[in-house]
Amino acid sequence: MEEILRQFQFEGRPVSCERYGEGHINRTYLAVTDTGRRYIVQRLSRAAFHDIPALMRNVAAVTAYLAERSGDPRASLHLISTAEGGFWYLDREGEYWRAYDFIEDSICLQTPETAEDFYQSAVAFGGFQRMLKDFPAETLSETIPKFHHTPDRYRIFHEVLQADRLGRAASVQREIDFVLSREEEAGTLQAMRESGELPLRVTHNDTKLNNIMLDKKTRRALCVIDLDTVMPGLVAYDFGDSIRFGASTAREDERDLDKVWLDLALYRRFAEGFIPACGGLTGEEIETLPLGAKLMTLECGLRFLTDYLDGDRYFSVARPDHNLDRARTQFKLVADTERRRNEVQAIARSFLP
Repeated sequence: MEEILRQFQFEGRPVSCERYGEGHINRTYLAVTDTGRRYIVQRLSRAAFHDIPALMRNVAAVTAYLAERSGDPRASLHLISTAEGGFWYLDREGEYWRAYDFIEDSICLQTPETAEDFYQSAVAFGGFQRMLKDFPAETLSETIPKFHHTPDRYRIFHEVLQADRLGRAASVQREIDFVLSREEEAGTLQAMRESGELPLRVTHNDTKLNNIMLDKKTRRALCVIDLDTVMPGLVAYDFGDSIRFGASTAREDERDLDKVWLDLALYRRFAEGFIPACGGLTGEEIETLPLGAKLMTLECGLRFLTDYLDGDRYFSVARPDHNLDRARTQFKLVADTERRRNEVQAIARSFLP
């Protein structure tokens, strides 16, 4: 680590460096210098991201753009330059490293402690959309190609289902029928994107509460972090993934499905923060937000089911049928969203101009 730390233009000489945070993709450290300045140092995952220079060009472009439009230095991540003037360092083992200023007097929550915490995440992700509305989204690279291309997720599912390597399909026919019966609708957002009915925007694509920094004293949103999946996309992706993660009444891998449903109060609270904070969404975009919530949940469940049929090769599992449990919670949320279709649509439409 001493060699790695020497590659960055820190204020002062590093005197400590320890593992930090709860991230599962990149390896994160907290470095402290003899001036008292603190920095986040990360080794990026080559397993998750196959073109890290393209990823870092995305991050550098977006953070610079945000910094120019915000008067608060804590409102955007700030990359630290390397000794050679770049924003990442490639070590002798082929690993990529980067560093950020540590955001002082902030907290990061894994789960909301109050409905206000969820609302603040909505404000942050909506504000992220607003500040980047004029950024040329088409210039960004796809760090994970076809990430929310739901028809392509179905293509992979069909291939895995046909192979049925472990003979698991027969025992999960109900779940298979569930996703197949919704396949036609699942391509709606992608079709609207391709036809130009919905504007292409800069999307975060991992809109969980733990990707928001909150002010330690006021608990108000400061900034959005973890920009590795920032890509061109649709606003419905970010809204939908937030609802999938934050408006469920149970854990993602809850076995008792009677505990799993859509919390309509949290759904409404997120919409109250997100839609006004975005500013300038088109009527078509607002109309598709409930569909985004449904399809992002369906897509996630489809990915869990695909991985279960394929032998749990992508998502880490802690027990037998872990991915199947995850898929079932997502499908329960989809079914509950369908049951409450009129209510969730009315919430979105209340924000139409």
